[in-house]
Amino acid sequence: MKYLAILSICFWITITTSCSKKEASDENVKSTFVISDTMMKHIKLDTVKRETVNSQLLLTGKVYPDENKIINVYPLVGGSVKEVFVELGDYVKQGEVLAVIQSGEIADYEKQRIDAQSDLLVAQKQLSVTQDLYEGKLSSEKELVSAKKEVEKAQANLSRVNEIFKIYSIGKESSYLIKAPISGFVVDKNINREMQIRSDNSDRVFTISQLDELWVLADVFESDIAKIKLGYEAVINTISYPDKKFVGKIDKVYNVLDPRTKTMKIRIKLSNSDLLLKPEMHATVRLFYSDGYQSELVPAKAVIFDKSRNYVMVYKDKYNVETREVEVLKTLDKVTYLSKGVKEGEVIISENQLLIYDALND
Repeated sequence: MKYLAILSICFWITITTSCSKKEASDENVKSTFVISDTMMKHIKLDTVKRETVNSQLLLTGKVYPDENKIINVYPLVGGSVKEVFVELGDYVKQGEVLAVIQSGEIADYEKQRIDAQSDLLVAQKQLSVTQDLYEGKLSSEKELVSAKKEVEKAQANLSRVNEIFKIYSIGKESSYLIKAPISGFVVDKNINREMQIRSDNSDRVFTISQLDELWVLADVFESDIAKIKLGYEAVINTISYPDKKFVGKIDKVYNVLDPRTKTMKIRIKLSNSDLLLKPEMHATVRLFYSDGYQSELVPAKAVIFDKSRNYVMVYKDKYNVETREVEVLKTLDKVTYLSKGVKEGEVIISENQLLIYDALND
């Protein structure tokens, strides 16, 4: 009996010891975390930077054509509109005929040119006769000089009429050709076939604008005026292209307040080579300016929000990843400024870090 009792005690001690070793081994396995080679291919590492903190100002604005690239076209004569070759929104090339006006004024200019040509021929013939008489001693030098002056006068008058023809783009059958002074888009049209235009008309018939560069005019509230400076970068978004950003810079500050809205306008110049933006589009303007101090900067997507706190995953090596609580100062676009928790130069996981966070903190 004593022998059996001793064997039972030894068996119990052996079992207890084995269980204790197994539990310790399981705890070591749980406490050791390793990022596999496969997982390493799916995560992204970023280095914590220390940069000047920027802020964002949100404004509303509207797209306008560049006033330096807009030409208003006015009729130089009155008459009846016979043809209109372009419509609103059409692209035209410099020198292209936009419309034709049949005009009595043009008929008068044609008569003036015919008379000027005739006067020049007569003056030249008279000079030739006077030259022969002078060589034959039958005419005085004074008469020869007078004949030359008549030719010069006739030539000057004909040149004047020809210049009028160039300016008025006079065509055939007493017609006045309205031509495009620049290449661009027809953004305004106030002329139609058979329209009667008075000679004293002061209204434009076409407006042509080049749209490869545009302006965005935005309103700045009085409380934000101190934050505005020339050269600040601006990001423009429109309803038509919600996922596309148009980047420009402030190139003019209108230093007056609108008495009705108590706002000041700023102008942002944009390249529009792909012609996506159109005049009169509404725009959302985001301006970025410096707050004057520095803080640690990480990608916004690297921050994990859980249980009312913010965390980042600090990476040292694939065997050593730390869950670090941080304090968020502000998030701006795709970056987050941190006031506490990490230091410049530390490496963090910025993509698929949530999988590692769950594995370490479950």
